[in-house]
Amino acid sequence: MLNFVNDYSEGAHEKILQRLLETNYIQTAGYGEDEFCREAAEKIKAAFSCPDAEITFLAGGTQTNQIVISTLLRPYEGVIAAESGHVSLHEAGAIEYTGHKVMALPGHDGKLDAGEVDAFVRTFYADENHEHMVFPGMVYISHPTEYGTLYTRAELTALHEVCKSHGIPLYMDGARLGYGLAAPDTDLCAADFASLTDVFYIGGTKVGAMFGEAVVFCGIPRPAHFTAQVKQHGALLAKGRFLGLQFDVLFTDGLYEEISRHAISCAEKLRAAFHDKGYRFYIESHTNQIFIILENAQMEHLSRSAAFSFWERYDENHTVVRFATSWATRAEAVDELAALL
Repeated sequence: MLNFVNDYSEGAHEKILQRLLETNYIQTAGYGEDEFCREAAEKIKAAFSCPDAEITFLAGGTQTNQIVISTLLRPYEGVIAAESGHVSLHEAGAIEYTGHKVMALPGHDGKLDAGEVDAFVRTFYADENHEHMVFPGMVYISHPTEYGTLYTRAELTALHEVCKSHGIPLYMDGARLGYGLAAPDTDLCAADFASLTDVFYIGGTKVGAMFGEAVVFCGIPRPAHFTAQVKQHGALLAKGRFLGLQFDVLFTDGLYEEISRHAISCAEKLRAAFHDKGYRFYIESHTNQIFIILENAQMEHLSRSAAFSFWERYDENHTVVRFATSWATRAEAVDELAALL
């Protein structure tokens, strides 16, 4: 069975596994205070041109979103996000569980529009009853989005300016950031995320790591007593070295960029096969996620030989499905799937 369900089915890149073995008996400080975490943080600062950033390593994406959002917001504030945003749909109410509302706005191919965010905040403060309402306290975006689309530099700049004008932070979920940076049609580079957001995270779980995300506070200080708050969420690993070590490997000798480019190369080849054989695309994206509209009988037939993700119902007879490539996708598997189409 060919597997294109997601980009985190495999374990971890072999260089990470090898490094874990090599360092297994080295004794280090706990809770992320070790040399591996320090070295990884310095490499990330260099890669994203943010020498003054504060970096914390956490284990997973939902955990990261919940902790960052809940520690930045005041008790009476909520977070603005696209209706299709991960925190809006696929995190089981993790943000609401902390007492904060997700304030969903329409997404445009998964992206927020800066003008609509500005209008939402202005409308809120123009309401004479706003003291009785949930205040918009920050903006959440993802890059790539849940539909594999990318913000342009102009779009991200506009959002950042709107957030600055209202005194609220812009937070970017970078679960698949490596794939966004490697996409052929992006005009954003790594340094742009440090200058055009206030905090973002670099995804490791979906880009070669066994687990782990690196949170980068670049435009605002890390919240006070952040370690204590992380621990309150049950997210402070005693063996934090395992997080830092993985990012140290990923950001050594360009590995993160190399494996991200591999996923994009596989996706481009698969995307061309879908185009050549006349398949309908639900949305055009150039990252590692491909969204196709399949007739239901066609979907059932293809699923006998290949695994992919249900995304949403298109109509009574058609379904939107997702094919995802990853850092570990085999070129042979892409060829085999193309032959089945």
